[in-house]
Amino acid sequence: MKRTLGLLAIVAAAVVVPSTASAQHAYVGVKGCVMCHKSEKQGQQQAIWEKSKHAGAYNTLTSPKAAEIAKAKGIANAAEAKECLECHTISGDPGAADVKQGVQCENCHGAGADYKAMGVMKVKADAQGKGLTAFADKAAIEAMCKKCHNEKSPTNKPFNFDERWASIAHKKPAA
Repeated sequence: MKRTLGLLAIVAAAVVVPSTASAQHAYVGVKGCVMCHKSEKQGQQQAIWEKSKHAGAYNTLTSPKAAEIAKAKGIANAAEAKECLECHTISGDPGAADVKQGVQCENCHGAGADYKAMGVMKVKADAQGKGLTAFADKAAIEAMCKKCHNEKSPTNKPFNFDERWASIAHKKPAA
């Protein structure tokens, strides 16, 4: 029985379940993540994000092009519309304090209030138990990306995962 439960725990840890963190955990925003993810040891993950289009995803909703697209879709204001915010912000909530941070760490990795502590992050299983979404493989990462990069987007372009991932990959360097 113990062996079966142990094997189930290993399998469960390897399965990626997209985070429903917003209902269970609180978002901390970029400032809550970057303090540990800006160093060379962490692969300069903050700098990679800052240079990405994800960092400016919300700002695109305030552009004249976004206003034009919104008008054509019958949307009054793209920067306040739930259907736009769900892919251009962390929470999809126009009133959230972090809305202008665009697409950031917690969009993919889950709301971080309960796992951001160094002691929790040192043990991956503990972090996952507290809301961290960790991806088991490339297919799981691609599936996460395609939640927004798909034909529902009015500005959808062909999505080449390998090419796009190469521009934002942010693995921690080997020790």
